[in-house]
Amino acid sequence: MKALRTAGFYLVAGLFFLWAVFPFYYAVVTSLKTGFAVMTPTLWPSAPSFANYVHIFELGFGRNVLNSVIVATLTVLVAGLVSLLAAYALSRVSFRGRSTLLVTMLGATMFPQAAVLSGLFSVIRGLGLYNTWWGLIFSYLLFTVPFTVWVLTAFMRELPQELEEAAIIDGAGPWVIVTRIFLPLLAPAMAATGLLAFIAAWNEFLFALTFTLDNTARTVPVAITVFGGSSSFMPPYGNIMAASAVVSAPLVVLVLVFQRWITSGLTMGAVKG
Repeated sequence: MKALRTAGFYLVAGLFFLWAVFPFYYAVVTSLKTGFAVMTPTLWPSAPSFANYVHIFELGFGRNVLNSVIVATLTVLVAGLVSLLAAYALSRVSFRGRSTLLVTMLGATMFPQAAVLSGLFSVIRGLGLYNTWWGLIFSYLLFTVPFTVWVLTAFMRELPQELEEAAIIDGAGPWVIVTRIFLPLLAPAMAATGLLAFIAAWNEFLFALTFTLDNTARTVPVAITVFGGSSSFMPPYGNIMAASAVVSAPLVVLVLVFQRWITSGLTMGAVKG
């Protein structure tokens, strides 16, 4: 009976694995086809070719990848610093309206992007940030900071109060407490929220489409859309799939590398310490 349950578990897990991985695998297979071969569904191309990968980088896709890396990385760094300090204030400092502020911050993320698009566009144009990295970073902070603040606040509340009291007795100020004492303990939580914020910034499309004009700041999701509209005869599926494979690979690697930190970080605040 135990062997049957084990076999059933692995069967279900294998089916979920195939369901999750097959789209990425098929994108890679299609990216290795050229011409009308991309329209023929096969599990492996008869004549694999890297021509699509060469072509997309000739079209300037490398610049789009660089833009996405810089924008997503800076978004994570800024959101991480702001969220760490905000989480300390919301979890350790007593002031009127603390809970209301936290709920309001989380509630702001419930609005769809389209609801704030026109107003945010006017702000970015007024600040001279249109078609720049900083315009995208500014807009991405709207949905990354509330999430990271909420999660880090829950984690920081679980840290023993005695650590902070001992540091205060030794003459440590808030900055030293946050950076020297709390930050090392929050490393798994920072890694988990940072990676989720990176993925959100990396995949964001609507703001990137609205606030960029050319390859100066255009990120990979918008660039893939441009590839899709570059042919009036037949969409260049090979180029689209090659670009999708290039975009997906870094996220897969990051998740595999940090999967243990993600698991421990997301469950860290779920139990009492």
